[in-house]
Amino acid sequence: MPSFVDVYIILFEGFRMNILDAFHQTVHGADGGCEALAVRMAMSAAVLRNKANPNAAANIVGLVDADRAMGLTGNHSVLHALAANHGYVCVKVGGDVAPSDMAVLEMIAQVWSSNGNVGAAVNDALADGRVEQHEVERVRGLVFGATRALHELVARMEGMAEK
Repeated sequence: MPSFVDVYIILFEGFRMNILDAFHQTVHGADGGCEALAVRMAMSAAVLRNKANPNAAANIVGLVDADRAMGLTGNHSVLHALAANHGYVCVKVGGDVAPSDMAVLEMIAQVWSSNGNVGAAVNDALADGRVEQHEVERVRGLVFGATRALHELVARMEGMAEK
């Protein structure tokens, strides 16, 4: 399963992953590969391989397939790619980490780090007096990452709030 950092690099370092490429990565990156995942998805490996092939005209991947693959692999690259393609950021609600002072402190450090990355990218873009499209894409991606970190911080704090 990709970590936050893996997803951050895939989606936010100036590269938006195509949802079909994300599905391909999910299928072929699964434990045991495509063959093992196909068994768990109750389909033949050949059909799943075709669905995961971004260039195949037959056996097109559907939302149910993508949802099932994400659930079985824990790889949510398809979800993040879909959200990023439409200007959204996905944040897991509830999180796997129990709310605590340390968890919130870790999130604050992540927020500071991501905000620093945004500032550095903006500074780099402005350094030569011109702003190029690839620089805008890089800043946009880093802003998505910073936004996600902020939403995760709020989710952790909500978990700590007295009810």
